[in-house]
Amino acid sequence: MKRKLFLLVAVLCLILSSAWAQTTPGGQPAVVKVTGEVLTPLTLTAADLAAMPRTTASAKDKQGVMHSYSGIALSEIFSKAGVTTGPQLRGKNLAKYLLVTCADGYQVVFSLAELDSSFTDRVVILADQMEGQPLPAGVGPFRIIVPGEKKPARNCFQVTSMAIRVGKE
Repeated sequence: MKRKLFLLVAVLCLILSSAWAQTTPGGQPAVVKVTGEVLTPLTLTAADLAAMPRTTASAKDKQGVMHSYSGIALSEIFSKAGVTTGPQLRGKNLAKYLLVTCADGYQVVFSLAELDSSFTDRVVILADQMEGQPLPAGVGPFRIIVPGEKKPARNCFQVTSMAIRVGKE
């Protein structure tokens, strides 16, 4: 009986921690906005991301420890938003970039070519899980994972928006 009760409490804690990890401090569902030079601006929730094809990526943390993450390839999100990719990513479109913004104001930049399968084999993801569990508080609910980078500076936490912009002189 005690074992069943313990298992029930453990399952409830897991469910509650997962739900808590996918909300803002105010209790609102966490979202990632995709804006800028897109055909269809998006406001993606955890449920929206769960309905998209998932992939995995590995990356080292600041201490050099390798972790496995799962989430959505940015290319999938770009396809849904109508971002310039593939054969259209040439000429003036090569000046387009992705600006990722996090809850604390931290920002990172990627050229669209860095993220496009016609230019690279690297798959950058918007992760919502690490080692099969929701991302911990203070890191999630959404995180960019860039495999193969020497420094984890662009593996940013608490992603709130992704804006496609055009570089100008």
